[in-house]
Amino acid sequence: MVLKRKIKKKTRKKISRKGKKPGASASEAASALSSTEFLNREVGWLQFNFRVLNEAKEPRNPLLERLRFLSISSSNLDEFVMKRIGRLKKQEAYNLNIRSKDGLNANQQLAEIRMQLILMIQSLAEAFKTLRAELAKEEIFLEKWKDLSESEKTFVREFYLKNVFPVLTPLSVDLGHPFPFISNLSTSLGVTLRHPEHEERLFARVKIPKVLPQWIRVDPNQNKFISLIDVIIANVKDLFPLMDVLNVMPFRLTRNAELEESNEEDAEDLLEHIEEELRQRRFAEVVRLEHGPNPDAWMLQFLLDELELSQEDVYEHPGLLDYTDLNVIFDVPRTDLKYRAYSPVTPGPFLDDSQSLFTTIRQQELLLHHPYESFRHTVERFVKEASVDSKVLAIKMTLYRTGDNSPFVKALIRAAEEGKQVVCLVELKARFDEERNIYWAQALENAGVHVVYGVIGLKTHAKTILIVRQETEGLKCYAHIGTGNYNSATSRLYSDFGLLTSRDEITAELVEFFHYLTGRSLKNSYQHLLVAPINMASKFTQLIDREGDHAKHGRPSQIIAKFNNMDDAELSRSLYRASQNGTPISLIVRGFCCLKPGVPGMSERIKVISIIGRFLEHSRVFYFRNGAADPLDGDFFIGSADWMYRNLHTRVEAIVPITDRSSKEKLWEVLQISLVDGRQAWDMSPDGKYTQRKTADVGIHAQLMNLTKQRQIHMDEGGEKKES
Repeated sequence: MVLKRKIKKKTRKKISRKGKKPGASASEAASALSSTEFLNREVGWLQFNFRVLNEAKEPRNPLLERLRFLSISSSNLDEFVMKRIGRLKKQEAYNLNIRSKDGLNANQQLAEIRMQLILMIQSLAEAFKTLRAELAKEEIFLEKWKDLSESEKTFVREFYLKNVFPVLTPLSVDLGHPFPFISNLSTSLGVTLRHPEHEERLFARVKIPKVLPQWIRVDPNQNKFISLIDVIIANVKDLFPLMDVLNVMPFRLTRNAELEESNEEDAEDLLEHIEEELRQRRFAEVVRLEHGPNPDAWMLQFLLDELELSQEDVYEHPGLLDYTDLNVIFDVPRTDLKYRAYSPVTPGPFLDDSQSLFTTIRQQELLLHHPYESFRHTVERFVKEASVDSKVLAIKMTLYRTGDNSPFVKALIRAAEEGKQVVCLVELKARFDEERNIYWAQALENAGVHVVYGVIGLKTHAKTILIVRQETEGLKCYAHIGTGNYNSATSRLYSDFGLLTSRDEITAELVEFFHYLTGRSLKNSYQHLLVAPINMASKFTQLIDREGDHAKHGRPSQIIAKFNNMDDAELSRSLYRASQNGTPISLIVRGFCCLKPGVPGMSERIKVISIIGRFLEHSRVFYFRNGAADPLDGDFFIGSADWMYRNLHTRVEAIVPITDRSSKEKLWEVLQISLVDGRQAWDMSPDGKYTQRKTADVGIHAQLMNLTKQRQIHMDEGGEKKES
């Protein structure tokens, strides 16, 4: 294994120096942001993470929730580096003349990203320093070793010797011990050693084991903690008896998650192919080295040489290396320092367990809004009931991301055991969920479920369920089409919409959609569903152009779209044209948006806002007024796709029109509350910067929780069935 690693390493070194150019300065990179049409995607994403980090600084948020936002922004940053840096480095190394939509080459983008990362690291440290002080006021102490009393040091050292010391494995580097493999996102201690009788410096590495608590309780009767890293550093001499310990430096590596492009058609078995990619990812090249303050210059240079990195890849942290470890502090039982608990409401039509859910759906199409409305008593129940219903003949489902101990997988397995026709498309390439999806795919196959992996060359991102039932008048189909994953855990944290319907025109096309996923269907004439990569991009372009035409001729015109991210150039240009024709356009984009709003003569009627808060805004909703005097007579859609090139052209996505009046009212209400929010909304300016609104104390998430609860109480008082 060592030999293989060294061979691969030499190959990387050769590639990484090919076509290398001097790095552009941050000012040069910034001045290159001169495109008149678009903003930089990478900078836009980092701006989004600054908005998340701002929630950690926001004093109106509960204190422990602020700590959680600090952890989230740290995790987000890790994912960004893994996904985006490696791709740009590869372009730079091969001297590829690939430019972003705003005209930057890879070298310029890397320089701009580095400047933003340094600012974010500093901001993370400042936020942590503030939170640490505020936690202390609430008698939650995050201590350093030097600040412990002698009795506390004795207590922690006894814990260390019994529970930590036996787990640690110091690895030295010399002629008989090669440089160790260091896994992605693992934190280590670099130790500079010297033999008492020699002048030569030696390097050793001690991995901080993730199997142990990363924060140790100092006193069993108090909420007083110390970092595991601090404890090991304070006792590191125990690992190297009789050696001189000259210096200790915490450090952390990030590896590239963007693997080499591969031709899936050449892979005989896609599952084996993805498993091999996962193995390769473990040994992917290092794209970032983080270290603590006041580094040992000799040790840092040693690491740079061994890892074949440059100073541009190194980031010094004045605070912690990994803020995600603070989740253990969030679990302190202080409900007064957290959001008030919220239990999702079970919608009225689902309260009667004695009535078949299929009867309920036949009587009324149902639009669900999570996490305000229960996922467990609606979507989960839909699949569970289908799995045991003797009249159900077939269940077909797409799984992109699902949680551990998934109730959906259990229901599909039970349905297969009941003899039903069960088909599940499992997307093996759902990034960072590949291992879990491989596990569930194998479990489903072992139970007799027909498992497929989708269309070659496309990632299946659609959120769809189709149930075929034998009824008196013949076969009847029922469907769920949603904006979010079939994941019970995230359903309580992400805001998403889902439609339960038995509308024949929708379910008939969904049957064809699954034929496309599982077979070789080339159907390209969907009349109701918007399916990517088949008709979605062209349909959205038509809808946008139609609004522009309405405005041009003096008819009511309006576009409101809500989604996660936007970078598609063609749709952006269509929106620019519609704006120039007089259409007011409101985009609610949680993450990055490459379109420039509010530019005179180009996009002055376009407004972009971002909403950040307690729940992750994940729903995708699209509204086109279509000349209607009453806005509710316009066209509404929900589905799985953002307005990004990848969603429209290189993924399988599904979007469904909403025609029921009450469902339209529900969507309209959420869109309107979003647009006027004065607490969680941020307004985007033409240069890509954001300004937070501070005109209200209550934001959209609290408003929707209150509205949902009030409606349930009103229904109860009106003599309807009570909430179960």
